[in-house]
Amino acid sequence: MSTPETLPPRWPVPPAPPAHDPVLFARAMRDMRLTWRARGILAELAVGYVPEEAPAIGELVALTRDERLAAEGREAFRKAAGELRSLGYLTPDATTASASGVGARLVVDLTPAEDAWLIPQPYGYGLVVEGS
Repeated sequence: MSTPETLPPRWPVPPAPPAHDPVLFARAMRDMRLTWRARGILAELAVGYVPEEAPAIGELVALTRDERLAAEGREAFRKAAGELRSLGYLTPDATTASASGVGARLVVDLTPAEDAWLIPQPYGYGLVVEGS
């Protein structure tokens, strides 16, 4: 949110939550194949932007340390984005492809969460059925 002393955000905040399947999103956030860093980037890209106005990964990586408030380094960000691409959570947007065929923007796809590696629930915990 902007105050009179601050500039508006570079990328608009979506007016409504995205239409992602909440179960797939929850599975993606618990996918043990992903590092915590990659899950954070996936969450940011999945819920933080209007699809047509989402920044390109290169734009996010290019933010200065001051703009990022000394958060993740560029190489760490690139590595996590590569992790998401390798599992299929991020795919190049064909409509923004450059001459090299690489999409400038990446589209979030939560279908890989169907095969997510989840931590199994320990025996003896969970739903208790009355009368058992």
